[in-house]
Amino acid sequence: QVQLVESGGGLVQAGGSLRLSCAVSGRIFSIVAMGWYRQAPGKQRELVARITSGGSTNVVDSVKGRFTISRDNAKNSVYLQMNSLKPEDTAVYYCSADGFALGSDYVPTPFGSWGQGTQVTVSS
Repeated sequence: QVQLVESGGGLVQAGGSLRLSCAVSGRIFSIVAMGWYRQAPGKQRELVARITSGGSTNVVDSVKGRFTISRDNAKNSVYLQMNSLKPEDTAVYYCSADGFALGSDYVPTPFGSWGQGTQVTVSS
């Protein structure tokens, strides 16, 4: 079973910074891509940023230039550095990971998992 544990959310004033971290644990064979999504009250969950094992990134326009995604393959971890935060960034942020885990027969099996979410609140 694959688990994702996030940390780093909190309350910050507009213009401030936060760094989110997410660690993946379990019988991981390989992680293809990791990402961050967010869901504001009354809105659908949306992609914020995604990074592949090779380091290719995809960042949504609304956070480009302010948010940076990075990963540490050796630690099976992904990070989201958020600078110049705005009130509209307020949301629950979720970590995601896609890859292959070892089943009971040690055969790599695809997985896609989510973290429990961490609240980010930006005050004006």
